[in-house]
Amino acid sequence: MTITIHRSALRDADPAMLYGVMRLRMQVFVVEQGCAYEDLDGRDLEPDAELLWAADGSRVLSTVRILHDPDGVLRIGRVATDPDARGRGIAAELMRQAIQRCAEIDPTAPVVLGAQAHLADWYARFGFAIDGPPYDEDAIPHVPMRRTAG
Repeated sequence: MTITIHRSALRDADPAMLYGVMRLRMQVFVVEQGCAYEDLDGRDLEPDAELLWAADGSRVLSTVRILHDPDGVLRIGRVATDPDARGRGIAAELMRQAIQRCAEIDPTAPVVLGAQAHLADWYARFGFAIDGPPYDEDAIPHVPMRRTAG
């Protein structure tokens, strides 16, 4: 199996790969986690939004999204990994690539994310620290996390 990492703005994404990214997000967030919410929130369409995904051929195994928040902060979100691909380091490599991409975009910008609380230690491996009180999102406990540039 050869895993490759890809990056694209939504407007430039191959339709079949885009379908794979969106399908994976739906499978993980809506079906597996039982969260009925609008994944297609419009932010993927923002001119500076980027999708990153790891694929084995045409099969999307893991994905993240990078957004530019209005306050100058970069936001990593929509982190999802196919259950069959978990525990193999694929999501970790994709997260490292997303952090590197954020540093290329703006090396001084903090990077934030909203982590499911049970994954806070996993994100801490990449330099993220809890940065506020826990909150509930779609009946799943979350914590805000921040990684300071530099």
